[in-house]
Amino acid sequence: MPTDRNSNAQWLMETERLRLRPVTVDDTELMLAIWNDPAFIRNVSDRGIRTAEQARDAIEDGAQKLFEDYGYGPYCMSLKSDGTMIGICGLFKRENLEDPDIGFGVLPDSCGKGYAGEAAAAVVDYARNALGIGILTAIVSPANAPSIGLIEKLGLTFEQMITMPGDDHAICLYKMALTDQS
Repeated sequence: MPTDRNSNAQWLMETERLRLRPVTVDDTELMLAIWNDPAFIRNVSDRGIRTAEQARDAIEDGAQKLFEDYGYGPYCMSLKSDGTMIGICGLFKRENLEDPDIGFGVLPDSCGKGYAGEAAAAVVDYARNALGIGILTAIVSPANAPSIGLIEKLGLTFEQMITMPGDDHAICLYKMALTDQS
């Protein structure tokens, strides 16, 4: 697994076991591993990103653009204990969704250890308290029971089935209010 080369980076969030900071082009190796993980391809999509050059371009056009345009994006998850980078968790803005959505991906060796839930709880708190986001959504394949369980544990509730642009299959849309709506 890659280690955090941005050890001097400013950590935006910390949890009991993790540090989170924005994804940069220095995270090419991590993102390439996530995008080519069979579970990511099965549950999210096959982005067709197979080389370091393609991954760098995708980070520049995706993650870095999100941070520039919205002030949020995907955050690298790094273990506090040894700096091992284990995945991403963050906020995304989809053209067809009014509100930002939370997403996560954890490398296979780190799955099932509660890291995604720990990071996601920190990201929800950051979205609410630091970014002032009022509504948070999540999109997930109806067959991805572990992610659905995590999304529901965070407090999001099922809204409806939707089809994303360019896809031919419906996915679940979850939503939650982060601010008092009264």
